[in-house]
Amino acid sequence: MLTKKQRDLLLFIHEKLQENGIAPSFDEMKDALNLKSKSGIHRLIGALEERQFIRRLPNRARALEILRLPDNEEKNQPDNLFKPDFGRTETAEVPSDPQTVDIPLHGRIAAGTPIEALEQFENIPVPISMIGGGSHYALEIDGDSMVEAGILDGDTIVVQRCDVAENGAIVVALIDEQEATLKTLYKKGPDIALEPSNRDYDTQTYPANRVRIQGRLVGLLRQY
Repeated sequence: MLTKKQRDLLLFIHEKLQENGIAPSFDEMKDALNLKSKSGIHRLIGALEERQFIRRLPNRARALEILRLPDNEEKNQPDNLFKPDFGRTETAEVPSDPQTVDIPLHGRIAAGTPIEALEQFENIPVPISMIGGGSHYALEIDGDSMVEAGILDGDTIVVQRCDVAENGAIVVALIDEQEATLKTLYKKGPDIALEPSNRDYDTQTYPANRVRIQGRLVGLLRQY
């Protein structure tokens, strides 16, 4: 079973190959699927390759081969095949691999300076072993303020939704209902301190009523 984003990307690649015999660039794929970064395309391509829908041809740039289409699609369909519905919000799906489960990827979060709260873009598969009770989502790390905790720029983190967390937990915190950041939480009287794991960054301290916990870090995914 493909997620909607995986299917949309597969059909987009198929359409472009039918048009001119050349696979689209990663930038073209990113724009077509309305993603914010090419890292999401890398994951989708990897998932399609793992599920044997496409094959990357060696020693050739932008060389992709369609091996098969979803069961309800035929390779001889017309060029207007690609008709994604970007207005629909996706929900988690159970992927074909029984050892993984799909959770929503909500985009990039700055691990240095807070950024605006994030929107959902796609679902990604994560190991079932990372998922406990409750609801989970994933975020891409943008920044280096958590490097001493082993969280690097470009990593994908798995977050368990919660609105409270113990001292010392690494949390996703929403500040003033506008900006999200990943930091270690410490409660200091009426205030909350959000501490980085990089000596080059300062701890951020806010009145408790300005900070809302949106989740607790439970896992990390990294591609080498």
